Amino acid sequence: MSRPLPRTHPDVRGFGRSATLYERGRPDYPAAAVRHLGRALHLGPGTVVVDLGSGTGKFTRALAPLGAARIAVEPTAGMRRVFRDVVPDVPVVDGTAEAIPLPDGFADAVVCAQSFHWFRPRRAMREIARVLRPGGGLGLVWNTRDDRVGFSRQISRIVARYRWMSPKSRDARWRPAFARPNPWFGRLHERRFSHVQHGSVDTFVQRTLSVSVIANLPPARRRLVAAEVRAVIRADPAARAGRTVALPYETEVYWSFRR
Repeated sequence: MSRPLPRTHPDVRGFGRSATLYERGRPDYPAAAVRHLGRALHLGPGTVVVDLGSGTGKFTRALAPLGAARIAVEPTAGMRRVFRDVVPDVPVVDGTAEAIPLPDGFADAVVCAQSFHWFRPRRAMREIARVLRPGGGLGLVWNTRDDRVGFSRQISRIVARYRWMSPKSRDARWRPAFARPNPWFGRLHERRFSHVQHGSVDTFVQRTLSVSVIANLPPARRRLVAAEVRAVIRADPAARAGRTVALPYETEVYWSFRR
């Protein structure tokens, strides 16, 4: 008898442990990117959007100005606890991308911010298509740090010691599912937006500690990572001057429609 597949990727467990750090340290999303995705997916009053793998609800909150009814699906209990504290007006349910606890044809759109690379892509695409109404849309969003900035590049090197999923390896997990023909979704569209996260040294330490592979480390090792990151950021001229540190991102937005 074959063993059942794990409910989520093993590294996802770290998000449950680091949910508070995730909420404090992760960047928000540029309004222009959210508006663009809303127009592309025809979201507005009278429509329903599912935020799949919602985490603490950062993207769920960003969707509010579009006027669509929102519901979140998140598999980790720690993330759901923080979500309910910070987004009390939106329901969040326990579920995965491969087993979404919603009926057939429930939503006009499903969005996945910082999450689709954790899914089993083909199974998730089939399940998302089930939940969508005919012609409904799927949106994928990622904030990616700009490693042309010195301290960001150094942080990436620190995290890379711990089996970190880099942007390149992240893309390799999900892009092939859209590159070859599939019965669920059509052409994948793409647009990119510039974004900047402003914060203190502590903000970016928390942002690093919220990375799943770091959150899964023993406490002593996490403290060492925090100390390294703190030293790297404090060497930045803005941090030395006591000013807010700025970290640029590129926000990647993709969308496709159910066949």
